[in-house]
Amino acid sequence: MTNRINKLFQTKQGNILSVYFTAGYPNLSSTNGIIKDLAVAGADMIEIGIPFSDPLADGPVIQKSSNIALRNGMNLKLLFRQLKNIRSEVSIPLLMMGYINPVLQFGIENFCQNCAETGIDGVILPDLPPEIYLENHHKIFEKYHIHNIFLISPQTSDDRIRFIDQASHGFIYMVSSSSTTGKEGSFTDDQLNYFKRVSEMKLNNPLLIGFGISGHETFTIAGSMSHGAIIGSAFIKMLSEKGESRDNIRDFIKSIRNKHT
Repeated sequence: MTNRINKLFQTKQGNILSVYFTAGYPNLSSTNGIIKDLAVAGADMIEIGIPFSDPLADGPVIQKSSNIALRNGMNLKLLFRQLKNIRSEVSIPLLMMGYINPVLQFGIENFCQNCAETGIDGVILPDLPPEIYLENHHKIFEKYHIHNIFLISPQTSDDRIRFIDQASHGFIYMVSSSSTTGKEGSFTDDQLNYFKRVSEMKLNNPLLIGFGISGHETFTIAGSMSHGAIIGSAFIKMLSEKGESRDNIRDFIKSIRNKHT
């Protein structure tokens, strides 16, 4: 059985757009509608954020959305219940992204089993080191055909990147900077050199660039130096400013893909 993430990278060679949003934000019942509207609008992949009370890697926009989602009553159990029939309406790859703590509390096997039953293809847990994953969890993830996606940053050595590449399935999440998510603007020369360095390593897994992708320009640059990009804070900001209507989501995706909307 081919994982949908692998299928996506096999069929689309570049300019892949993955969009992150926080489950249960802006409203507790928003999750399914946002997923469906993103898929219709042309997102290639969706990362569903598991809200957490202490999201260390996230900037203020995602932190705020996480706090609101928790206040709204979102948790993993409810999220899986909400997503129960999502596969009857959405065919693109779906991932869950969050921190290891809620997943450990839920139970790793229970979590992977629920992901498989729901149709989740992969998981991104930034605070789960590859060594711990390989030692304690990879057999369970593989049993349920769930890809665990690892992150690299400008500080990650070439040796470490190759180690992560060996441990990876699906793609590698290439963090554009060592700061938290949500920094806007263009890329620095240092960032561009880092993208170039990693792309020239000819890794086995495709690369998606995340953190700091905020519009058409940064998406295009990221797409020219990897297989595509991940957008989170800019999308959540749009949701908070304009709301979650289908038109707003469509216009946002269009503005990322095309210079003029």
